[in-house]
Amino acid sequence: MNDVVCFFLAVLLTAISYDLAIGGSYDALLHRSAAIIMAIIFLLVRVSRDGYAPFKGQGEDVGGAAMADFLLATALTMFVIIQLGKLAELSLGLGLIFIFVVIVLLFLSRVAFQWLALIMIRKGYIGQRVAIYAESAKVAAKVVQLIKLENLPHLRILGYADEREQKKEIADHVLYLGGFSALLNLAKTGQLDQIILAVPRISQSRLEEITELLSAASIDICILPRETLELSTSYRVNFLGSLPVFAVWQQPIRDIDGLLKVTLDYVLATVALLLLWPIMLLTALAIKLESRGPIIFKQNRIGFNNNEISVFKFRSMDTNLGDVSGAKRTEKNDARVTRVGRFIRKTSIDELPQLFNVLRGEMSLVGPRPHATMMRVGDKYYFDAVRGYSARHRVKPGITGLAQVRGLRGEIATIERAKQRVEYDIYYIENWSPLLDIRIMIETIVKIAWDKDAY
Repeated sequence: MNDVVCFFLAVLLTAISYDLAIGGSYDALLHRSAAIIMAIIFLLVRVSRDGYAPFKGQGEDVGGAAMADFLLATALTMFVIIQLGKLAELSLGLGLIFIFVVIVLLFLSRVAFQWLALIMIRKGYIGQRVAIYAESAKVAAKVVQLIKLENLPHLRILGYADEREQKKEIADHVLYLGGFSALLNLAKTGQLDQIILAVPRISQSRLEEITELLSAASIDICILPRETLELSTSYRVNFLGSLPVFAVWQQPIRDIDGLLKVTLDYVLATVALLLLWPIMLLTALAIKLESRGPIIFKQNRIGFNNNEISVFKFRSMDTNLGDVSGAKRTEKNDARVTRVGRFIRKTSIDELPQLFNVLRGEMSLVGPRPHATMMRVGDKYYFDAVRGYSARHRVKPGITGLAQVRGLRGEIATIERAKQRVEYDIYYIENWSPLLDIRIMIETIVKIAWDKDAY
C-alpha cells in the first residue's frame, strides 16, 4: 500500500513541479499510462523478490533493494514504450522529474516507517516478550547470540528456562527464570508473547507434552532446529507450496537477480572493451617488444560450481619462468615479473583480457576472484587450508571482488588472511545486490592508484 501511495503522489507532484519549473503541453494520458505500467512492473518485481515480507524489526535497510527494483522497473518500462513506438511522444523533462520524485518518496517513506516502528517498539506498543526454553545455559546463550546477530529490536528477551536449575545470568544480562513450570506460569499470566524451544535432543513424546501444555496460553511457540544451533546461521526456512522446508544451501543469485547481473555484466563488459581497446593494444605492443612469448597468459582456475575455466591475462612474467599451475605465489619484487609486467600488475591492466571471459559467460565483473587450481597458502592448498572454501564458487568468479577492495588484494601468505578473504567472498554472495556490484567497481577504480598490495 505504501508504494502505491508513493506512485500516486509522484504523479500529482510531478505534474505540479513540471508546470512550475518547465511548463509546456504534453500528452497527459500517455504519461499516466506509462506511470501505471511502471508501478505495476515495480510491484511485480518486489513481489518476486519477496520485497513485501512481514516487517521483522531490522533497522539497517532504508530502501536500497527497493531503489534497485525501481531502476529495473524503469528500464523495463522504457523497453515497453519503445516497443509501442511512443518514445518520441514522451516528455524527457517530465519523465526525469517523475523518476526523481518516486525515488525520493520511496526512500523517505521507508525511513519514516522504520522510525515510527522503532519508536513504537521502544514504548512497548508493539514487539514481543520472549523466553527461551533450552536444554542448558550454554544452548540458551547460543540462542541469544543468534537473535542478536539478526538485529531484531522488536524482540525483548526476558530470560531462559531449563530443568537444571542453574540460577545464573548468561549473555547480555539474560536471567534464569526457572524450570518449565515457571515458564508455563509466565505464559498463562500474560507475561510472555513467545517461547523459543531450543532443545535439539528432545524426544518426540516430551516435545508433544510441552507444546500441549503451552497451547493453553495465548503465545507463539517456536522450535529452533538443531541445524541452526550446530551448523550455520545463514540457512533459511522456505516453502514448497505450503510445505515448510529447511534450506541448507540455496542458489544465491537467481531469477530476476540472475538476469539483472548477467545483463549488467554483458553491457558493462562491452562498454569497457569499446573504451579501453587503445590501452589494451598499447599493452600488447609493449609486452611483445620487451620479451619473447605470447601476449596473453592462460591459466586454469576454479570457476562457477567448482569447474575449471581458462582465465585470460596479459602476460606479466618471463615466458620461461611463469607458473601455469599457480602453486608458487607471486611475491613482492618477484624476479619472474618483467618491467612491463610490474606496471600492468600494479594498475590491474593485466586483468583486462578477462572482459572476454565475462562475454564468454565464464566470469562476472564482480565476484570472488578465481584461484589457480594448485594455489597454496602456507604449506597447504587453499581448499584444504580454509573450511567452507568451496562455497565461494556458488557464483561466477569476478574480475574484482569485495575482498580485493577491503585490503585483501595481492599475496595471501597466511591462513588467517586466506580465511578473511573467503569470509568476504561469502558475505558478498549472501548479500549481493546491483548497488553492491556498482559500489565495488567504483571502489576498485579508486583503490588501483595507491594499492600497496598490488605487485
